[in-house]
Amino acid sequence: MPRKEIDELYFANPYYIVPDGEAGVQAFAVIRDAIEEEGMMAVGRVVFTSREHVIGLEPRGKGIMGITLRYPYEVRNEKDYFNDIPGERVTKDMLDLAKYIIKTKTGHFKPVEFEDRYEDALKDLLRKKDKGEKIEAPREPRSDNVVNLMDALRRSVEGDHGHASHSRRRRSTRQRKSTKKHSTARHRKAS
Repeated sequence: MPRKEIDELYFANPYYIVPDGEAGVQAFAVIRDAIEEEGMMAVGRVVFTSREHVIGLEPRGKGIMGITLRYPYEVRNEKDYFNDIPGERVTKDMLDLAKYIIKTKTGHFKPVEFEDRYEDALKDLLRKKDKGEKIEAPREPRSDNVVNLMDALRRSVEGDHGHASHSRRRRSTRQRKSTKKHSTARHRKAS
């Protein structure tokens, strides 16, 4: 089936699939290359831990990635959650500020920087328990922290401008010093 038809809500778990021995390499490569060129995802069935799953197969580099697919009853309907969201009018100013912040905060996907804070906290808790240290219950999050979105967006932009103007000042000071050195050097060469 065409890959673009499959809603990613149905994707469950990824698996790497490689050919089993020399005999299957050519058939594996033909299937991989054909589904890639046609923009398709092959769909089949696989059994993991005595349960049958639907699995989608798509090319990935020299191999194939299998992604178990959820059954329709496992995927919730977005309307059950989103229909009650009230329609909100977003002003052009708010939208422009938000876009500006997104542009200044945009980075690249670096999963190496992801931290599993739950696991880190659990290890810390176990370490404290092992050492016999006192373990305190975490504080309840505050629910009275209401924020004016427009004010928060403006503060964010002002914070960026303060940082940016500080770096511009440092850069322009360096450039002036550099220019002085160059002009003095030119002056000496000319005389």
